[in-house]
Amino acid sequence: MLVLLFLLSSAFAQQDPQFSQVMFSQNTINPGAAGSNDMIATSLINRIQWVGFDGAPRTSALNVNAAISPFGFKSGVGLNIFSDNPAFNKDLGVNLSYAARIKTSKGMLGIGINGGFISKNIDPKWNYPGATGDIAIPEGKESSLNLDFGAGLYFNNEEMYFGLSAAHLNGTKMNDATNPSHYKRQFYLTGGYILNMPNSSWQFNPSVYAVSDLFLSQISLSANIKYNKKFWGGVSYRMGRLGDAITGMFGIELFNGLKIGYAYEFSLREISAYNDGSHEFMLGYSFSLKKERPPQQYKSIRFL
Repeated sequence: MLVLLFLLSSAFAQQDPQFSQVMFSQNTINPGAAGSNDMIATSLINRIQWVGFDGAPRTSALNVNAAISPFGFKSGVGLNIFSDNPAFNKDLGVNLSYAARIKTSKGMLGIGINGGFISKNIDPKWNYPGATGDIAIPEGKESSLNLDFGAGLYFNNEEMYFGLSAAHLNGTKMNDATNPSHYKRQFYLTGGYILNMPNSSWQFNPSVYAVSDLFLSQISLSANIKYNKKFWGGVSYRMGRLGDAITGMFGIELFNGLKIGYAYEFSLREISAYNDGSHEFMLGYSFSLKKERPPQQYKSIRFL
């Protein structure tokens, strides 16, 4: 079973980690989204895929981004850290992002870039070393450290958002001794809308998330219902390179910008017969360092 998992992870090793709740952390895939909510925003997403599989992938992504205004010029900066551990792999990526934020008649447009590195490590533990007979399957420990760059556009206002970004623009090479490869350029398209219902306590939030390397593609269509701007729940349907899947999700905003979300994904591929689905947990927190000025008090001459 572990050999099967390794082969599956190797087949998609050139692809980035996927998340079901990426709509709550756009800067994870788009540097143009840095500072887009005019606050300091943090998010942590942890995904446990194919529970019950020996060596099942575990992926985490941490993002911190903030709006800044150096010399009065609206901008955003961000930090992304991801850890991806499928089978024998232990990959780590870190990048910094910057976005110039331009005000338009319809909202704010972010033009962003990011840069950092990806560390790829593999330490296989085969029961019978040398028995694979395939030079593309490593027998021993290997590692590489490589620079990585991306760019993106992100538009948003109070009702909608739209993003277009590209990752691994430099075709990041992974210098494995036995299996030289590279991260293919990945292109992301995201969009979402907030539709207010007749009852002002309810909102309908449809969204789309698509990714492609111009050879294989994947698209997810999601719909969330939000109540009182604090509780949400919905479903997502994914189709494409990793097979079709259905995801259910729900979450709550507790207080002062603290959000907690959960998603459960059920694969529609044959692999679903060998695992208990995928779990994903999201924690987000947004805050501002600006202090609101207390209301000024004035004395009236009538009471002097």
